[in-house]
Amino acid sequence: MKTYEKYMRMAIGLAKRALGQTSPNPVVGAVIVKNGRIVGKGYHGKAGLPHAEIEALKAAGPMARGAVMFVTMEPCNHLGRTPPCTDAIIRSGVKKVVVAMKDPNPLNNGKGMRKLERSGIKTVLGILQEEARAMNRPFIKMVTKKLPYVTVKLAETLDGKIATRTGDSRWISSAESRRRVHELRGVSDAVMVGANTALKDDPMLLSMRSGRWQPVRVVVDSALRTPIRSRLFATIDRSAVIMAVTSRASAKRVKAARDRGAEVIIIRSKKRMVDLRMLLGKLAARGIASILVEGGAELAASLAEDWLVDRFLFFIAPKIIGGRGAISSIGGRGIGKVSGAFTFSDIRVEKSGPDIMIEASV
Repeated sequence: MKTYEKYMRMAIGLAKRALGQTSPNPVVGAVIVKNGRIVGKGYHGKAGLPHAEIEALKAAGPMARGAVMFVTMEPCNHLGRTPPCTDAIIRSGVKKVVVAMKDPNPLNNGKGMRKLERSGIKTVLGILQEEARAMNRPFIKMVTKKLPYVTVKLAETLDGKIATRTGDSRWISSAESRRRVHELRGVSDAVMVGANTALKDDPMLLSMRSGRWQPVRVVVDSALRTPIRSRLFATIDRSAVIMAVTSRASAKRVKAARDRGAEVIIIRSKKRMVDLRMLLGKLAARGIASILVEGGAELAASLAEDWLVDRFLFFIAPKIIGGRGAISSIGGRGIGKVSGAFTFSDIRVEKSGPDIMIEASV
């Protein structure tokens, strides 16, 4: 099994090269081994391009016959943008396929492995399964729940403040933490903020990592208050902007935003605000599997109250702001009793420059 884990870890490493670039597909890596030697490897680079198994088989050529394939997710057995991988594996003469995790897509979900077995190819399931599932959490949630995987990022002080009483917030977190946020943007399908953040900070929400995928920018702005002269609109040639509004937005503002190149989607209102569950469902339907929410306190609270957050990332700076008028990281009404508090069992803590990063997953 240690040998299996060795090659599967290589396949996982290959898959991670395409993080943030394959939606609505998963990230997948494959390694082909014959007589203790790697004869082929590959990964799925983008939706519409060949899958990892096909890339690995191309690299292996005739050497694939009698070899063992290690792949991070069950090979597909349905026709999508590309032909079924199971057919190519059977034709190649591979004798065994070692799989990290079953494909959660109802179109597959065990069918691929059953077809390989019926064709005389041995299969092994579950090698480094948790690692494989962790890197594909967005895909898993999208195909099983029809919703994106939502990460809420918050930069706060030791006393839980994200801005002073005057609204100043630059910079609470360190340069190292801000660099990591740019990396997070580069592996997310979309970045989302609320109207208050768009108005106050005038952000671009682009990843500053050169050559990286640029996320779609989504602004939750029920009345469409974001000015068309903002930096979001000025950089629309670099990445798409989606304005999520309600019927409160005037026809004049909607037309102006669309004329500048933004997509405006009108969502039903919930307590005079955008219905976030409906919005997330619409974003998932267009292939957005992962969303990084960067502000603000009210949007974070609304998502949490509707149980739409999968992961919180707190970057906690060794600073204290104080003041009853300073803005806390999570707004909203809050809970009435401690017994009703949101609790997390999956917690990871690490240093981020002088800051502490706490990752809390549901």
